[in-house]
Amino acid sequence: MFRLPGFSGCSSKLSRFNTWSNLSPPASRRFLAWDASAHVICPLLNTPDTVHDSNKGRNRHRERERERERERERERESEREREICAVMDNHHRSILKVVVAGAGGRTGRIAYRKLKERPDLFQVRGLVRSQESKERLGGANDVHVIDITKPDTLRVAFSGMDALIVLTSSIPKMKPNLNPALANRPDFYFDEGGNPEQVDYIGQVNQFEVAKENGFQHIVLVSSMGGKYPNHPLNSLGDGNILIWKRKSEEYLKESGLPYTIIRSGLLEDSEGGKRELLAGVDDELLHSKYRRLPREDLAEICVQVLIHKEARFKTFDSVAKPVGEGMPTRDFKSFFSKITTSF
Repeated sequence: MFRLPGFSGCSSKLSRFNTWSNLSPPASRRFLAWDASAHVICPLLNTPDTVHDSNKGRNRHRERERERERERERERESEREREICAVMDNHHRSILKVVVAGAGGRTGRIAYRKLKERPDLFQVRGLVRSQESKERLGGANDVHVIDITKPDTLRVAFSGMDALIVLTSSIPKMKPNLNPALANRPDFYFDEGGNPEQVDYIGQVNQFEVAKENGFQHIVLVSSMGGKYPNHPLNSLGDGNILIWKRKSEEYLKESGLPYTIIRSGLLEDSEGGKRELLAGVDDELLHSKYRRLPREDLAEICVQVLIHKEARFKTFDSVAKPVGEGMPTRDFKSFFSKITTSF
């Protein structure tokens, strides 16, 4: 504010017709007016030009936001096109026909759904162990009830397909003899015909062999971290040695000659996927880190992305996720797989 000597204050009754625009810096575009009652020069902040400039500023901001959103949409579309091209290049430029074994399980259901949501890339067939599991998936004709310990039931389900995601696993159950008053440790058991040797080894080997008979182009095996430790607590559940049999299955697949990817997951949890930075490790090293968990949705997405990117072939890796907000969510799976160098 410019003041004349001996005067102070600023009246709201300004003589706008005495505007002295030449006294204001051009960059600020302020206007000055003479207040006859107070003998003071005051700035006029709400002149028509400043209001117009303010509106123009808001319009430019909105246009920049719209342009940024259009750019994000173009990036999403480009990523979609890259995925389609990657699948076509990897699989003779046709839709990939994928079997999801274990589609009735908690992770299998998610993987089955994710593949179904991409009909431009995949045709899906789910394998479940019971009619009840089939009904939970909607009872569709592309869901087959099979027994993986019997190869003949697999041959019909695998006929005409190209790739396999193995999410089958034995499930330990707690015996109903836990007495909290005695503070005794729970006992576990496996259903008859469903112990780790039968399911995690024999059943999976059956799948590999039938896939080989049908000329499958890719096998994705979901296993577990901890297989290098015979004394891992999970091996004591029901005396099943579950991690030992899973590791034997991994070794069989690696030596089978089939194109493979082996994913050893961390502790699975039922939380929202796509919100975390994913980590890849080697030979159970992540068991000794502070990150040991992995959302089922993220594991299912990894399985899908493995089928899209050739960089994931003939590789084995452990996988966990950082907590939400720690690191950036993983989006570039081609880069993620490219950094993995271990075949087993």
